[in-house]
Amino acid sequence: MKININKTCIVLFSILFFGGCTNNKLLPLEPVAELLPGILIGYLDHNVIPDGVGLLPKAPAKGNEEDNRLNNQVIKKKSGLRWDLAKSDDNLEFPVAARIFSCSIDAEISKENTPQLYRLLRRSATDAGLSTYAAKKHYQKDRPFMINKSPTCVPTKEAHLRTSGSYPSGHAAIGWLWGQIFSEISPEHSNKALVRGWEMGESRLICNVHWQSDVDAGRLMGSATFARLHANSEFTKAMKAAKLEISAVRSDGLKSSRDCKAETQSLTY
Repeated sequence: MKININKTCIVLFSILFFGGCTNNKLLPLEPVAELLPGILIGYLDHNVIPDGVGLLPKAPAKGNEEDNRLNNQVIKKKSGLRWDLAKSDDNLEFPVAARIFSCSIDAEISKENTPQLYRLLRRSATDAGLSTYAAKKHYQKDRPFMINKSPTCVPTKEAHLRTSGSYPSGHAAIGWLWGQIFSEISPEHSNKALVRGWEMGESRLICNVHWQSDVDAGRLMGSATFARLHANSEFTKAMKAAKLEISAVRSDGLKSSRDCKAETQSLTY
């Protein structure tokens, strides 16, 4: 696969995965190249990744009335379990990110126990993240904290976030894509998986780093990427393998290592 990225694209991924460029060695699976250190290439060639400029409505003006109204409602949740979960959801670093959905599907997810699924999440995140790139670059929409001057849940990233367009949300795209993936490979937990994927987008609002329109657009890109991935044989094979892994993990009684009680409480605010 020919990889063609530019400096701006690297900035995008340094923001999405800031602090997450690890040097994890792959398990003995077929080798996969890296887009950036620690970030695997996706399944989709550049010319078939969904294009946000063509798919999405024009980005609303910064600070428009509806975005401001919804933003003001959500950013009040700056304490407690939901605020903590929003901060946690910002972290797309592996292996931490691999466990985000482990409570919702009632199974441990790790590089050691679910290697196919672990790789599937890493590669699909790249596809979803890249699906938002063209629109981010095109619109360069200011983020909420740049307008309302309220704090974010990721103060150390604010300088980087100022250089990346807010519309659409890459985290929301990845979260919604993963929610659909888990809904398919663990259908008995479909509702919980989709709720968790949805809440990853809500976390971006609570963190004051995205507007509602950014999150809505990100979810659309996540859906578009999920649909396109199903035309990729490598992806569909990985999905089947991941489903078998989840069944094996459940048979072995391996539960999530996250604090699922606290997570459930945070999602019932």
